[in-house]
Amino acid sequence: MIIVTGATGALNGATVDHLLDRLPVSEIAVVARDTAKAERFARRGIEVRYGDYADPDSLPEAFADADQLLLVSSNDPTANATALHRAAVHAAVEAGAKRILYTSHQAAAPDNPFAPGRDHFATEQFLAASGTPWTSLRNGFYAHSLLWLAGPWRETGVIAVPGDGPVSWTARADAAEAAAQILTSPGAHEGPVTLTAPEAPTFAELADVASELSGRAIRYQQMDESDWIAAQSAAGQPEHMTRFLLGFYQAAQAGFFSGTDPLLGELLGRRPSTARDALTASQ
Repeated sequence: MIIVTGATGALNGATVDHLLDRLPVSEIAVVARDTAKAERFARRGIEVRYGDYADPDSLPEAFADADQLLLVSSNDPTANATALHRAAVHAAVEAGAKRILYTSHQAAAPDNPFAPGRDHFATEQFLAASGTPWTSLRNGFYAHSLLWLAGPWRETGVIAVPGDGPVSWTARADAAEAAAQILTSPGAHEGPVTLTAPEAPTFAELADVASELSGRAIRYQQMDESDWIAAQSAAGQPEHMTRFLLGFYQAAQAGFFSGTDPLLGELLGRRPSTARDALTASQ
């Protein structure tokens, strides 16, 4: 049986949809903190189980009978993600999961300025020490994030950011489909697996793309970090979120998101979506 956590979210929910195209419902179960939100899967005959990383006692039963268990990473920037992931990995081992898969990130590294990258690295260390076969899906930075990380350029005519570097903007839908392909593939994917779009443009390059798509000149401007922080504060952004997002730009400038890998396209059997596609869709 394949058990998928976080199926009420966009990423793993889409993965379950793809699994349903490949497997009978009896071979799939989903785990949710709020089982009512998983009603669409229940209506299709999928077993819905309660499980919450923050409630470790709920996890052994939620993970029982897993041939493969797909763990979604925490998306709460205020949570202790490392502790939550440690609890999930421990429960998976205790439940006897035969393989653990985890939605990680291409920039999983202990020195990543972007906090989730450090959390992903720590989780991969837990998996490596677990004694259970594991796969870490190191997805590229999700392309839908461009809608806010590039700032309000449609209104201002400027992509103004506090740091720039190549980012392999990757469609979340592509990552979800690839996860289903890996889960149902006869070939094992051991350890970290990198899944990215084929290109890694900078914000400066995306300003040129935005100009072409919008039919007007869109400038790129790299702001001083303190000026950017002040602008975010003036716009009403909470300080903890501003600091969180600043880590992304610092990581991009340091090259943490620059890598590309052909595996995603090979799994999909087509060219993955790109940052240009994301900007086009947002027009």
